[in-house]
Amino acid sequence: MTQSNKENPLPRNRVQQIRQGIQSRSMKARKKVENISKEDVKGFFYKNAFVILTVVAVILGIALGFALRPYKMSYRDVQYFSFPGELLMRMLQMLVLPLLVSSLITGMAALDSRASGKMGIRAVVYYTTTTIIAVFIGIVMVLIIHPGKGGKDEFTKQEKIEQVSPADAFLDLIRNMFPPNIVQACTHQFKTTYGKRVVHVKITVNDSIFNLTNGSHEITREEVIPVLGTVNSINALGLVVFSMCFGLIIGSMKEQGQPLKDFFDCLNEAIMRLVAIIMWYAPVGIMFLIAGKIVEMDDITQMGSQLAMYTVTVITGLLIHAIVVLPTLYFIVTRKNPFVFIGGLLQALITALGTSSSSATLPITFKCLEENNKVDKRVTRFVLPVGATINMDGTALYEALAAIFIAQVNNMDLNFGQILTISITATAASIGAAGIPQAGLVTMVIVLTSVGLPTDDITLIIAVDWFLDRLRTTTNVLGDSIGAGIVEHLSRHELEVKDAEVGNSVVEERQRMEETNKLIPDYDNKAPDSETNM
Repeated sequence: MTQSNKENPLPRNRVQQIRQGIQSRSMKARKKVENISKEDVKGFFYKNAFVILTVVAVILGIALGFALRPYKMSYRDVQYFSFPGELLMRMLQMLVLPLLVSSLITGMAALDSRASGKMGIRAVVYYTTTTIIAVFIGIVMVLIIHPGKGGKDEFTKQEKIEQVSPADAFLDLIRNMFPPNIVQACTHQFKTTYGKRVVHVKITVNDSIFNLTNGSHEITREEVIPVLGTVNSINALGLVVFSMCFGLIIGSMKEQGQPLKDFFDCLNEAIMRLVAIIMWYAPVGIMFLIAGKIVEMDDITQMGSQLAMYTVTVITGLLIHAIVVLPTLYFIVTRKNPFVFIGGLLQALITALGTSSSSATLPITFKCLEENNKVDKRVTRFVLPVGATINMDGTALYEALAAIFIAQVNNMDLNFGQILTISITATAASIGAAGIPQAGLVTMVIVLTSVGLPTDDITLIIAVDWFLDRLRTTTNVLGDSIGAGIVEHLSRHELEVKDAEVGNSVVEERQRMEETNKLIPDYDNKAPDSETNM
């Protein structure tokens, strides 16, 4: 009895402590609410003005788009109407090239080879892990929901899709990594096209040439051959490889490379100040981009049940990856609230939703991570440009899901080996996808070709691709940003050591300057003595 009497008060004390804690917190919260002044409200709106304006722009854009749909605007009218949004895209794309190069060079130059190597390994492991998880989610969702059940009678094909050989696409990826002309890489990237050539075949029998066709000594036939060409687009992959190598060399040069490092650091700062100006125009551009797309889209009521289920399947998969998987990874690694981190990225995510381009969103992503979430600039300058180029979680999920959906529409049963092939090729194709609108449709051909699916059936999903492309771009940007937060947390010790080394070098430099000044004669003080001696 005595032991039970001694043990009983402990739970009661704990309950009382919990109650008192809840009461004290509620009292503090009530006091904070009661003490809110107009200045506090103004400060909140001023601090979050960009995010609030961007959210309002999305709502107004959706409302404006649906309000104008009954008027059946012509293509020319839609182009005029969307012109403010086109200006935003041009402004952001204008900054991508200098920001990509300057941020990578300064980021790599600020780290030594050991720190950058560890950071690079962590980033690659993160990219690979999240991409594989995204592909797995896409495959599981399409196999469970089975949106392609029922054949493709309700679909109507609209256009032809350009055929791409997986081998040629892989070779183009390697070619773009090593551009022969760095200036050309700023405006063009390599892309294999296909042409026809006439082949003349001579047939010789017993050292004599016989007349076989129409009085000719030759048989002619046509064959399709790959032709190396270029397309008008920034070769981001080549610039990333060049900038990383260039930055590492500048960092290893130390004092000799300091002028170049200062130049690119200053260029990066100037670009970020331009971004701060453009951010005020971003809500206007996003509103007209979204409204213009809604006015331009096909009639939703004519969408078949299969296409509607396909859209729901893609959205569900992307939401699971963006709301469950990525925040969980962030929490497991950093032990911090992931949704507070995501809250600081709202404007970048909404910009990705409006522009449908992870490359165009890159300047805003830099701004949100460095200013709102206080991520180290050395991490963002390294992780974000690389992530925007090769880390495409949403695209990988989408391509794997769409490939199996097309197989279901064609009543083709895929075995485990084919599904595994789809998962591998979807992962690889997402790396080669450009950070531009609807780039996933191009790499989708590679995934379909790998398992023998008809590539022309990509046209079945074009009707909803403009909308799903925005959602997967938002997922891509979120994945890159959370990756920056995770890599910064894992690399914090290397960054602290680097800070300490920089601090010690500054102190040593000051001491060296002081010792040098002591050795230099003070001519100013000796001048009057010399005059008196004269």
